[in-house]
Formats: sequence, C-alpha cells, structure tokens
Amino acid sequence: MHLVTSFLLLILGLSSSAGAFVPPVSTITLRSGRLLLSTSSPLRRVSRTTRGFKMASSGNNGCPKPTLTFVTGNAKKLEEVRAILGADAKTGVVLPFDVVSQKIDLPELQGEPEDVAREKCLLAVKEVKGPTMVEDTALCFNALSGLPGVYIKWFLEKLGHEGLNNLLAAYEDKSAYALCTFAYCPGVGQEVLVFDGRTPGKIVPARGPHAFGWDPVFEPADGQSGGSEPPKTYAEMDKDMKNSISHRYRAVAKLRDFLLSPSGKMVVEE
Repeated sequence: MHLVTSFLLLILGLSSSAGAFVPPVSTITLRSGRLLLSTSSPLRRVSRTTRGFKMASSGNNGCPKPTLTFVTGNAKKLEEVRAILGADAKTGVVLPFDVVSQKIDLPELQGEPEDVAREKCLLAVKEVKGPTMVEDTALCFNALSGLPGVYIKWFLEKLGHEGLNNLLAAYEDKSAYALCTFAYCPGVGQEVLVFDGRTPGKIVPARGPHAFGWDPVFEPADGQSGGSEPPKTYAEMDKDMKNSISHRYRAVAKLRDFLLSPSGKMVVEE
C-alpha cells in the first residue's frame, strides 16, 4: 500500500504542474496488485499562448510572459529596438512580453522592401518556432529612383561613405529617405504582418562616429534644431533624438501599437 500511496501522490503532483499532461477524467483502480489509470479521453497538454506568443519567462507577479524574438545578431539594433518599444531601464515601462534576440543566417533576398521583409520573416519563424520579427532597412536616393534601397549594406561595404556620396556626384538632387520595414509573424503557418517607417533627408559627406552603418552620411530633415546650430546627421544625434524621428522608430512604433492594441492583445488559451 505504501507503493500505491506514493504513486497516487506522484500522479496528483504531475497533474497540478504547469504544462503537464492532464487527463480530463481519470479513474484509478487496483487490480491484482497493479495500479491502472484510465481516462475518458486522450491525454492532452495544457498550453498557454498569447496570440501565438511563446510563454517562456515569468513576470514580476509570477505569471508567464510571452517572448518575442527579434532576429538579429547586432546588439546595438536590439538595444535601439528595445528603447523604442519602451522596454529599456530608463522608461520604467514593463511590456507584457519579453524581447529577445536570435542570430539566424538568412539569405539576402532581392525584390521590393516589403516582399523581402515578408519572405525573411517566413524563413526566420521556421527556426524560431514562435513569435518572430525581422527588420529590413533601405537607404533610397531619389535621383537614382530608390537605389541603393535594400542593397545598401553591400553598397556600403564595397564603396564606403565616400563612395555613397560619389553615386550622386552627377546629380543636383541629393535628397534621400531612410526606410525601415519590420515584418512580424506570431508563429509557423501564421500570417505575416508588415510595418514600415520612412524618414526623409539628404546624403552628405560623412560626419560623426562611424560605428553604425551609413548613419554618418544621412542628414534627416526631421529633428533639426534650426537657427544658428548646424544640422546633424544620424551619427551626430544623441540616441534619444534619433530614436524619436528615425525610420526604425516609426516602423517599430507601428508594430508596438499593434501588439498592445485589442487586435494584437494577448489572449490565454487553455
């Protein structure tokens, strides 16, 4: 009987644990010294999801929080995105989900920015197997009908900041716009949603730190103080100013508003 009692306690303990296999109706019988467990329906696993979010971590109240994976290996991008979402330490904002990063080697696709971001997200979500967001950034020169566009990474690697300026040497029009496209998918087989942000400006000789891509050659039209103070490139702006007007801010803000809206709110399904 001690053996039977121990086994009963084990079953009760398993059935009360989160995520355990739980028989909806069970009968325990002792037959010929053997303990039998029968159920009225197949075993099922209790799962908790929030519009596809994986419940992976715990919040301050002990309840699980969903995890949203940003596919990037760039720590500065993750820091910037978390700041825009309001998830960094300065704001004191507690989001209803955790933002984490994961580096995945995705192919460099060709096409329009929205199509590229959508396809990248479909590939990434198969690896993450949960809520996923990917970013695709473009720097578009109006005189070149939008080029380099989504290929700016390769243009910058091959030509450098000076080379980007040289592309416009024959043109009076130096205007450009920075375009950021975020694609979000709640899980494998789910719809991909696309959110974009655009900041107008112009291409100038490099000014400021060279730590963040093409920031030194892009002078945004927004966020300039005017007057006698000279205009600043992205690279010369402090983080708070840049994050308030950048193409990335505008795209992430749309995604944030969606995730926190009634249509994107978290729903726990049993």
